[in-house]
Amino acid sequence: MDQPDENPGAGAAAVLAALLQRTVADLEARGTHDEALGTVKAGRGLGPISTSTKMVNAGRAWRLGVLLIDRDARLYETGSVTRAIVPLRAVTNRSAEAEARRDDRRAAARGKFPEGEVVNFDYSPVDLSAVALAGGSGILSLQDGIVMVRWHATDPPRRLDIYLADRLGLLDEF
Repeated sequence: MDQPDENPGAGAAAVLAALLQRTVADLEARGTHDEALGTVKAGRGLGPISTSTKMVNAGRAWRLGVLLIDRDARLYETGSVTRAIVPLRAVTNRSAEAEARRDDRRAAARGKFPEGEVVNFDYSPVDLSAVALAGGSGILSLQDGIVMVRWHATDPPRRLDIYLADRLGLLDEF
């Protein structure tokens, strides 16, 4: 009698690592523009003497839809994105959401990113371990031994290899 596979994600994790390495090599060979990764550093101080919130550089990655991938083939779930610009004074539409977006732009500009640079922040690392894939609790999961990615919580998962090929194909159009 065959023993059940004690770690069904082990083979898939190795296939995933190879897929991500090939994706990085393809992006580099194409000369695809990457984007900045930033982490928000809260202001500190006491009373009237304080520093403002800013974003600090945390590296670079390519944005492929719901995923970010860096040169070391680490994967992140896309969070928020802004541009490093000093926003002009708002005269209309002073909604809370618009002000929050202006604050994000200002924080990126304070972080010494080049003017106009796209900065991804509030992203989260994706666990690529065999255990995480087998558990399927994150953006990646296993289905019949194939790594799947979920675009949105209400959408059915798609094969990750096909998803990445589609995203790379879109880059060819621009």
